[in-house]
Amino acid sequence: MDLELSPEDLAFRDEVRAFLDAELTPGLREAGRRMTSVFCDKEHSLAWQRILHARGWAAPSWPVEHGGPGWSEIQRHVFQAECARAGAPGLAPMGLRMVAPAIMRFGSPEQKARYLPRILSGEDYWCQGYSEPGAGSDLASLQMKATPDGDDYVLSGSKIWTTHAHWATHMFCLVRTSTEGKPQAGITFLLVEMDRPGIRVDPILTLAGEHEVNQVFFDEVRTPKADRLGEENQGWTVAKHLLEFERGGGYAAGLEAGLSRLREAGVADDPDQRRRLAEAEIAALAIDVTERRVLSAFASGANPGPASSILKAQGSEALQRQDELAVAHLGAWAAAHQPAAREAGSNEALIGPEHGRTTMARYLNNRAASIYGGSNEIQRDIIARLVLGL
Repeated sequence: MDLELSPEDLAFRDEVRAFLDAELTPGLREAGRRMTSVFCDKEHSLAWQRILHARGWAAPSWPVEHGGPGWSEIQRHVFQAECARAGAPGLAPMGLRMVAPAIMRFGSPEQKARYLPRILSGEDYWCQGYSEPGAGSDLASLQMKATPDGDDYVLSGSKIWTTHAHWATHMFCLVRTSTEGKPQAGITFLLVEMDRPGIRVDPILTLAGEHEVNQVFFDEVRTPKADRLGEENQGWTVAKHLLEFERGGGYAAGLEAGLSRLREAGVADDPDQRRRLAEAEIAALAIDVTERRVLSAFASGANPGPASSILKAQGSEALQRQDELAVAHLGAWAAAHQPAAREAGSNEALIGPEHGRTTMARYLNNRAASIYGGSNEIQRDIIARLVLGL
């Protein structure tokens, strides 16, 4: 693969840089710097999405017929890398990158016309209802029931680790509609409005002291059968398609931004850490190449396939190794909640305006990166079966 940019791609990169320089406000840049996971707060995420939507750049991987910009895979890669370099806040992935491709693939014309424009504009804000107490990595064991009743389903049960459910207007949700046969055969995929009576969202505070995830309870919640995506009891097929988009893509730019933070913090000046930094740089380059292969799948309209499992396993673990390197370099100053760091005489170049406030929170949040979206042990099983043929 040729990693050098063509003159046309270099011109596109300059266009993106000029746009980011003009449109990224100090507040948006600060929100990007304060991100400690793949999710930004809703206020700044949607503010940035509105700016991108006005330019036609909110959904780089979408087909043109649904509002995408028609970029090549290299242009999408350049755009993502430049946004990370400039410190842009992240856009919420559940709508744009996860449920939207599933709606494009499995949705009816009416569902596409209803949901896709509102996802693109940010008018609808989505969360993911997959995991349950006792049904995480073994997702097929989920028990939340959807009982048919006329034109509706009646939902009873709960979902857990539901990111941004406290802000979401909609949830894409896996429910059990049958207990016969294999567990996967009785699952249905629903699009649920979060303001329906009987839904309660309870916060879960993480080890980093942040409110990002929740448990969501459903008490006899009625939702129309018209909001089912795909056929009844065929939701496992929809879910697998969506998970490939959740797992594939999105690591290389963030890893390069993390490397920049490490270099700025002076890690390369530490002879004991210099080798680990070089290893992290090599890993980021390898993931960059793999990610371009996944982007090629997006470009052709295909799902990423098992390449997404390779990328998910390698990308999440490379992310965690960078976090470990950052914590080791900062030492005691990496401890969470250090409001008096500068007053105590800490090295400003070492701590920086954001490193000392986000390093430990980022480390703690990213411990889950090798679990969510399907644990890395599951990804290696997929790779063994579908890539190696074992």
